[in-house]
Amino acid sequence: MRTGLLATACLSAVLAGCAGPAAPAGPKSAPAADAKATPAPAAEAVAAAEDADRAGAPPAAQLLPGLARKEEQNSSEAMARQEAAVRAALETAQRWGLERPPLKAPPRPATRAALTPVQGVKLADGRPPVVYRVPTDDKVVFLTVDDGAEKDPEFSRMAEELGIPLSAYVSDYLARENYGYFRDLHAQGVEINNHTINHRNLKVLDYESQRQEICTQQDQLEQQIGARPRLFRPPYGEYNDDTLRAAASCGVEAVPLWNEEAFPDHMEWRYDDRKLHPGDIILTHFRGADIWKASMPDLLRKVLNEVTEQGFALARLDDYL
Repeated sequence: MRTGLLATACLSAVLAGCAGPAAPAGPKSAPAADAKATPAPAAEAVAAAEDADRAGAPPAAQLLPGLARKEEQNSSEAMARQEAAVRAALETAQRWGLERPPLKAPPRPATRAALTPVQGVKLADGRPPVVYRVPTDDKVVFLTVDDGAEKDPEFSRMAEELGIPLSAYVSDYLARENYGYFRDLHAQGVEINNHTINHRNLKVLDYESQRQEICTQQDQLEQQIGARPRLFRPPYGEYNDDTLRAAASCGVEAVPLWNEEAFPDHMEWRYDDRKLHPGDIILTHFRGADIWKASMPDLLRKVLNEVTEQGFALARLDDYL
């Protein structure tokens, strides 16, 4: 009985955080080889609890019934928060006309993976890699939006409310009338990357002309957006070695191309299986009803329904590449 009472007192003291003050620090001496280490207060409490259990003493949940009630309350509150989040996601998806809420991408990689010459990646010494598909085991694909002609606030609002990651590739001749739109996109997490000044076919230009197209836009975006782009996409996907050499000379780290192209009413596929694959890059454009007879939210809705139906999530390309 005395042992049980002592165990109960020790356990209660530890659980309540009421252990006595530690002895003042003093010079340390090496323990004797055959001496037994003195157990720490927590270890004493555990040993005492085990003695108490063997002696038939009530468990800690009975000694401190408030603790059990608190754990039950916390569990109920967590479940309620989770259910509320699911309802909110469903309501947001329905408000934007989606068939179901988009899948959430895994956390961004701690480091970007080193690229190797596999399918979808082209490497050359001293040149930024050209990437059609990012090597990853994550079931993610990447949405990239080019040019900058249409500046639809509903598109940016839809992407923000749904938490959709994407990357933009901007040409100055289309963006310069309203760089504020792209600054706002950047503020909500969209990287604004380089798509040249005038959107010319770089393969027909000499090296210096290509360098002017690429590097001048690097400078312009750094000035307008406040961040120098790491990624560059050549107009029409057309490039040669001079393109890569010029891009490298002004700080470009990678050249993402694409495997699929998205429109408001259909997808175009590079491969005959007409399926997404982990790491695929999807191309689309800042276009509006004057060209597509549909809006950019219509476009995003088509992409999200397709991606979600195939069991993929959208991730941000800049986090992987």
